[in-house]
Formats: sequence, structure tokens, C-alpha cells
Amino acid sequence: MWDQFTNDTCLPKEEFPCSARGYPAYVVNATTPEHVKLGIDFGERAFAFYIKVLTNSLVARTHDVRLVVKNTGHDYMGRSIAPGGLSIWTHHLNSIRHHVGPFKLDGCDTSIPGNAVTVGVGAQMYDIYSATDAFNETIVGGGGKSVGIGGYVTGGGHSILAPRFGLAADQVLQMEMVTPAGKILTVNENQHPDLFWAVRGGGGSTFGVLTAVTLKTYPTPKLLSTAWMAITDPDASFLYDAIAYALSQFPSMGDAGLSGYTYITSRLPNPVPSPGVPEELAGVLGQFVLQETEDVQSLQNILKPINQTIQERWSGAVQVITSTKPYSSFLAWFEDHYDQGTAGNSSYLVSRLLDRHALESDEATLANAVQEAMSISGALGAYIVSGKGVHNASPRGGSNAVNPGWRTSYVHTRFPALQRNRKDRDY
Repeated sequence: MWDQFTNDTCLPKEEFPCSARGYPAYVVNATTPEHVKLGIDFGERAFAFYIKVLTNSLVARTHDVRLVVKNTGHDYMGRSIAPGGLSIWTHHLNSIRHHVGPFKLDGCDTSIPGNAVTVGVGAQMYDIYSATDAFNETIVGGGGKSVGIGGYVTGGGHSILAPRFGLAADQVLQMEMVTPAGKILTVNENQHPDLFWAVRGGGGSTFGVLTAVTLKTYPTPKLLSTAWMAITDPDASFLYDAIAYALSQFPSMGDAGLSGYTYITSRLPNPVPSPGVPEELAGVLGQFVLQETEDVQSLQNILKPINQTIQERWSGAVQVITSTKPYSSFLAWFEDHYDQGTAGNSSYLVSRLLDRHALESDEATLANAVQEAMSISGALGAYIVSGKGVHNASPRGGSNAVNPGWRTSYVHTRFPALQRNRKDRDY
């Protein structure tokens, strides 16, 4: 997904030389947990398997070869590549099995009310959404069609549904995994509870290799979706003040039930040129949803005071545009709004979790922070993917290893800390 982690050894351009030196020397195409075990046990010389904590990488137990796990490759830090290492490819562990009624945990008498779905870690979001939609249900899942469930859950897993239901890691009922010792385990709140706690949010490939996950499902919600844009001239002196005001409203929007994704830009070609509108735009471009309602007025009531304040402060210099559409199911909404970003970029991304205090306490400080964050690429992603559902989540076993910052934050931001700009990267 991010080509700099292979040291540009094989770029998708015919005139570039292609070498395998930036990629693993060995790959196990795992289609069963036993294949994962064989990869971990690779070789003959048995010595202790260990974890390199600082590099977040595993080492193959019998040959001292660096071991990495690759599912779909959606890793912003390049940890699924490992030049010269051994790659366990879990992409084809992609089974999907729906459970109706209480789900009984392995190794105990505990049954958990409600429906569930057990998916192989290679199962991708669009396939899971489609399978559960057949039962008029859905899961808390990612925004890209090809995101795999394994790395997503171990990272915590935010979603446009998370402010209502909690993070993906909060939905996990049970997991199957292969440990560094090569043991195939089923972990839940009663069986290996330490691993069950750690893997849910504790980081991909850190405690072992996941092979399957059982998740709680929910009746698919109806959604009111609105495109909301607050745009102005890129050279406006008040640009970052206007952006900061919009961001400062995100906690109250979240408390009112809105969730969504926004793209903040300091300069963007106008995608729909029209008379009287600048050729380039700047500001906040958002896609918000309100769940389980068909009342357009309720959505407008949330946005109305924000729109009015923008007009009062900047008296027509900031244009607010909205467009609302209802959807009968989450899958129907996702079909129109899945992440269509491209791979093959050369950015080093960082992110921040922003709580109410960071967003509401001082707009001037927030404006300066936004300007600094956008100084490299001129863009910032700000997602309302936390809120009451995440703050008040009750994961199985009482808690999990999700970053505690999620329990107070409202917004997850993402922006480049460093972006390579090379003329030969026009592919």
C-alpha cells in the first residue's frame, strides 16, 4: 500500500527495474491454522521463539528469520513487508459463518445472547457486510472494501457505526489464534483471558497470529446521510479559523448522534465548477450519517445552528452546501460511500485522538494546530468515529487493550508527518 517500505524495489512503472529485494524471501500461503503453525515452526533448529517489542515483529522460532503477518496489506507503517523475512499470508483464511441465537463460547458454559458471525481473518469488509446483510444485519467494520478483519480488530477498529455501538474490538466474542509457541488456541473471556484481553486492540502480530474472529452482529440500521461542505477561498485570511470552528462543533454533533468522515483541505480543485464559485476551494468537506431515523428535519436541526454561526461570523465568505439522502441499510450506504483512496503513495502518516477539551477549549490554538498539521500536504482527515458508544462500551471480560484515549475522544485525525515528492512518482 505504501511503496517506500520496500525501498522502491518494484514500482508499477515499466521503465523501473523490478527486484524482489524489498519483499519477504519466504511466503506461507496459509489456508488453515495448521499452515500458520508450520510457518512459525519453520526449520529444524529449535530455540525459543521471541518477540521484538520495539520493532513489533515476530521471529520464526527455528531459523531466527524475521516473521511478519500479511493479510490485505493495509498497514500504514509497512510492518507487513519485511524484506528478506518470512511472510505468513492469511489472505485466504476468509470463511464467513453466521450464527443465529445465543453464541456458546468454547471451553465453558457461557452463552452470549444475540446473533454473531465467525470470520476468517482474511475476510474483507465488503464480503462480511454482504454476507450479514443477507440476514438484515451488519457488523462494526472498516470504511474500505478490501480492509481485512484481522489487523482491523487488533488495532481497535473504528467505524462510522462506532459512536453508537463501540469499536470493532468491543464486539469480539471469541478468537482463534496461533501463539509464538506454535499452539493453536481458542481464546475468550473464560479461556486464555489474558490473550483475549491483549489481542483486542493490542496491535497486529504482537501476541500471535489470528486465524478467526467471532463478532457480535446488529440489525442493519437505516441511515440518513448528508454531504456537508463549508468552503471558501484558499487564500482567505480566516481559513483556519473557520476550519477550527467547524472542528469545535464535532463533540456536540457526536452527542446528537452524528458520525462521519471529513476531509479538510487548504487547496483543492473545485470538483464541480460552476458560475460564481472559485476554481479552487478550501475548507471542510464532510459526509455525516444519522442512524435509525428517516426524519430529515432532525438532521437539519443538528446542523442549523452551526450553519447560522458560520454565516454570522464570515457573512457569506464561507459557503455552506448540504445534500441529504436516506438509505435503507448500512450496506446500501456503504455501496455509495466506501473509501476509494488509492494505494502506492509515499507518505508517513501520523494520527491523533482528540477529546472534547482539545476541540472546544480554545479555537485559536486549534486553528494553529490544524495549520501546522496541514503544512506538509495541505490536507487532514478528521473522523467522528468515537462518541457515546465507544465511551460507554462494555467489551466481553470487562475490558480490552484498546488505547484508553478512545474512551474520551470524539475525533480521529490522520495526516502526513512526512511526504516524499519525487518527479518520477507520477504512476
